[in-house]
Amino acid sequence: MEGVRGQIRGPRGRRAAGVAKTEQSAGTGFVREGSVALKDGERGVETVGAPGLFGEMALIERDPRALTAMADTDVELVEIGAPLFWVLVHETPRFAHLVMSVMAGRLRRAGTAA
Repeated sequence: MEGVRGQIRGPRGRRAAGVAKTEQSAGTGFVREGSVALKDGERGVETVGAPGLFGEMALIERDPRALTAMADTDVELVEIGAPLFWVLVHETPRFAHLVMSVMAGRLRRAGTAA
């Protein structure tokens, strides 16, 4: 994911970089600029804007990703690999709070959508 900006162009000048649903997680994506659409097939599930995270659940659970992530706009992503992710969670309260907030928000939205 690192260095996505300017590498791959999709329709209407949008970056077309993505992470497939069934891929094993090597890290979480941190959205520095732009937005990323999380999809289940063709169905849009959520849009992650800057600053935001995606892929954290697959990393925590060590399971394949549940959704496909595609750049929704021009986007700048930083890949946070598993070792650094866990260091940040354990040693940086602000990052740990971000991860918990993201997950709590997704669970809350999933509960109201059911």
